[in-house]
Amino acid sequence: MSSRDGASIAGRRGVRIHCAMLSMVATVAMFATCATAQRSSDLPANPEVASGFTEKKAVIAKKYMVVAAHPLAADVGLAILDKGGSATDAAIAVQLVLNLVEPQSSGIGGGAFLMHFDAKKNSVIAYDGREEAPKGATPELFLGPDGKPVRYFNAVVGGRSVGVPGVLRMLELAHAKHGKLPWAALFEPAIKLAESGYPISPRMYAQLAVDVTLPNDVKARALFYQPDGKAKAIGTIIRNPEFAAVLKRIAKEGPDAFYTGALAHDIADAVQSHPTNPGTLSEADLRDYRARALDPVCGKYRAYKLCGMPPPSSGGIAILQILGELERFDMKAVRPGSTEAVHLISEAERLAYADRDRYAADERFTRIPVEGLLSAAYLQRRSALIRPEKTMGRAEAGVPDAKQVAMADGDTLEFPSTTQISIVDGDGNAVSMTTTIESGFGSRILVHGFLLNNQLTDFSMVPTVNGVLVANSVQAGKRPRSAMSPTLVFDSKDRLHLVLGSPGGPIIINYLAKTLIAALDWNMDIQAAISLPHFGSRNGPTEIEKDTPYENLIGPLKALGHEVRTFEMTSGLHGIMRTSEGWQGGADPRREGVVRGR
Repeated sequence: MSSRDGASIAGRRGVRIHCAMLSMVATVAMFATCATAQRSSDLPANPEVASGFTEKKAVIAKKYMVVAAHPLAADVGLAILDKGGSATDAAIAVQLVLNLVEPQSSGIGGGAFLMHFDAKKNSVIAYDGREEAPKGATPELFLGPDGKPVRYFNAVVGGRSVGVPGVLRMLELAHAKHGKLPWAALFEPAIKLAESGYPISPRMYAQLAVDVTLPNDVKARALFYQPDGKAKAIGTIIRNPEFAAVLKRIAKEGPDAFYTGALAHDIADAVQSHPTNPGTLSEADLRDYRARALDPVCGKYRAYKLCGMPPPSSGGIAILQILGELERFDMKAVRPGSTEAVHLISEAERLAYADRDRYAADERFTRIPVEGLLSAAYLQRRSALIRPEKTMGRAEAGVPDAKQVAMADGDTLEFPSTTQISIVDGDGNAVSMTTTIESGFGSRILVHGFLLNNQLTDFSMVPTVNGVLVANSVQAGKRPRSAMSPTLVFDSKDRLHLVLGSPGGPIIINYLAKTLIAALDWNMDIQAAISLPHFGSRNGPTEIEKDTPYENLIGPLKALGHEVRTFEMTSGLHGIMRTSEGWQGGADPRREGVVRGR
């Protein structure tokens, strides 16, 4: 694995870490010494440490394709497609393998969003498998005895942060509608791998080596670490028979084996009996969880139609807002890598993130003015605030609907550790699935070989600001706001054009916006669009990917009034694009993802 400047992976990770510029997993121990930030936009919020940059080329396939975050997972997905499986079948098998080979990022102890395109019906459906707050959760969940938010990792590690996992119920729902192969057959590759073992990859090792809290879990320490407490070396074979046994039960009995009975009891017990930070998740919470099939959020951008996740994701709305606010500019004439490009896109992102902080939440608990936020008239008003010659600084949330109930901006520190699966099957059906356990290694609670999420920390730490309710405040049964943005794009002939998504915490939205503009406006191939250096704003400083040519723009951006900072942006973009030659796939050079196809 090589980096852009020829330095080693260890050299690129470095050790110069400051409280103002945190790289999430590498600073678990140090976060307790830093002041708690009041806005997620004030922190880089990298979900995982950087582990190198490997140049990749676009891959072409005629029939079908899968892009996933690890070669073993992508190989399994391709094998499912080879057997005539659907995109949904392949996504299930890939997710289960990723639970093993990329445990820091996703698994059955977490949640997911899935966008599905049915080629025969020419229809799109969104599946919500987001984790849910237990019935015992209260708005004060993350407040200390003094009424102030607890420090972030004091909230993360332990049972307090664990939401009801949603992945399996969501996959069950999607499989019932779109699956072709038997449910149990999709578990066989992961079961075999858990029993025979798999090697620790360089990226997995990088995450294990810097996490100082995971070894405190006795079971996790035994699975991933040596007796002296150091992470097991790259290439070490990991066998996980406990997880294999869990998968065998779920393969045979369905997700009921997870959400009820002995396994549900053990999950609830692990949460409630955590020695330092217990939570309230119960067997009843698991039993009552339901995944949802929803209408996607769709909108136009030039000749294209984009469909993304509706609430509780903020991604679908925010991406359409960013593009809508840029539509009056001739982005095709804007040079990639120019000050103008970074300025215009960052300004649009400020506006979208301001609205996100104010309005985005679980729509079952909070009235979200989706139509107003996406109306042409509103986006034109917001776009008029973008001045080519000067930054607006921190944007204020707009007022899209005169009837909107007043809401306060929340205090949400999002550091999701996540992964992306993009698939097109032989029938032209497609899946874009973003799946997560939130922070790297989630709550650091290992149960029967899999990790539980810490998704409740995606809620606002404070329920009210100056007596005004925060939309994304904690409530029992509520699903926390997410930036996960699995996206499908259709061309002017209404043909599927692009399948895209990424991990990356709250920066996911900017990763997607950059890649979409690169592909749709700048006509880059999907790999070039993904590899293009990252930049943008979350309504704070303008952010530039470290060690890229875009650092040359810092001076010109400052001349426009931008506050600029750089850090490593460890996205995991995976995309598939329709071309005249067939399906063209790209995998993020910042991680270990690969493209497989026929």
